[in-house]
Amino acid sequence: MIDLHTHTFFSDGELVPTELIRRASVAGYKAIAITDHADKSNTKWLLDNIVGVVDEIGAANNITVLAGVELTHVPPQSIAEVAQMARDHGAELVVVHGEAIIDPVMPGTNMAAIKAQVDILAHPGLITVEEVKLAAELGVCLEVTTRKGNSLTNGHVVKLALEYGAKLVVNNDAHAPSDILAPELIHKIALGAGMTEEQYIQAQKNSAELVAKAKGL
Repeated sequence: MIDLHTHTFFSDGELVPTELIRRASVAGYKAIAITDHADKSNTKWLLDNIVGVVDEIGAANNITVLAGVELTHVPPQSIAEVAQMARDHGAELVVVHGEAIIDPVMPGTNMAAIKAQVDILAHPGLITVEEVKLAAELGVCLEVTTRKGNSLTNGHVVKLALEYGAKLVVNNDAHAPSDILAPELIHKIALGAGMTEEQYIQAQKNSAELVAKAKGL
């Protein structure tokens, strides 16, 4: 299992990075990304605290760890700028908090994130056909999530992604120890969202490709 969307106490998560990494390793994960909530005000600060440090912790726990961010409630017109800021400060993965139906995310966020060619558009809610087509064209991964609330539109995301060829990844969006689900349960949630066994395997391959790209492998 690879989980490319997690949070620590640097934003609204409960765990220090070391404990998050340790728990993921013990749960059998091969790789994770730490992607705390970020905007222009804290992107540099977040990355200064984890870039390099998480590599050492990951090595000690036999798990690959990416330093990333989840751009959250950033105005659509600023997403490309802040995404580039994150990369300039060492982000190995850039996730954008998509237009989940349970959050007051600004309209236009999904499209702006895709146009900015971020790595993952998280929980994109009732994403449109136009947005999915562009994500497929630009190689932006769409997230199927196990997180309560945000998972309510998984089926819609899976259906359109499969119809128009967009890449999928499956993430926990973990904020607490109880969110670090067993790989077997994640598998069932993905199948429940309408993914076939082959499509779930491909989603894991998509996550592995993002890890390899981030690490220059």
